[in-house]
Amino acid sequence: MSDKAAQLKAFERLLIIMDELREQCPWDKKQTMESLRHLTIEEVYELGDAILDNDLEEVKKELGDVLLHIVFYSKIGSETNDFDIADVCNSICDKLIDRHPHIYGDVVVKDEAEVKRNWEQLKLKEGKSSVLEGVPKSLPAVVKASRIQEKVAGVGFDWEAPEQVFEKVEEEIAELKVEIAKGDQDAIESEFGDVMFSMINYARFLKVNPENALERTNKKFIKRFQYLESKAKELDKSLKDMTLSEMDVFWEEAKLL
Repeated sequence: MSDKAAQLKAFERLLIIMDELREQCPWDKKQTMESLRHLTIEEVYELGDAILDNDLEEVKKELGDVLLHIVFYSKIGSETNDFDIADVCNSICDKLIDRHPHIYGDVVVKDEAEVKRNWEQLKLKEGKSSVLEGVPKSLPAVVKASRIQEKVAGVGFDWEAPEQVFEKVEEEIAELKVEIAKGDQDAIESEFGDVMFSMINYARFLKVNPENALERTNKKFIKRFQYLESKAKELDKSLKDMTLSEMDVFWEEAKLL
């Protein structure tokens, strides 16, 4: 059996199991798209964690969980005669072919940036009134800001050089300082958001994913803080009873691990 045939056989097996669960399992029978939604979001975040941890075995498992949800939604759609898994697959196939005229047509592109620009232009030709229509409203703010900036850059609304973007970052920080001095909390929050938005934009020019970068720092902080907690426990001390200088000794040790 070829690899492709084996892959199709495995996918068919999943479809059959989904049919059986939907017919026979009390929990699976009760699920709706709405009841699955929060679980799907959780599964995607778990996949994201596994990717950042570079745990490929866990990535494989989490991909299976995400795929199950796609099949589950498709099964529910088939029960109302709205769509099934074949419609889902054909829909994305058609979109990929239409959005890649440099592969399936006679369009010539010189680099990745031009592919992205063409992608956004094709979306507008499909009837979208704004390049930002495709940004989900419920995305986390950092991810949403990054996607917004990528999309507008794709149609030419962008800075020419990283230095210009960093100047904007410095400008926004200066404006934040002014509002901090005034003590206007609402204005402080607004300017703080501007600083973050400009930093996220600068990250794009540095070819840094801001969400990944922040999550790396989160993980680094957690590791160091838990080391500090373990050292305090060894000394039979509570962190709140330790001085900052005492804690800093262990914090510096944690940096060397």
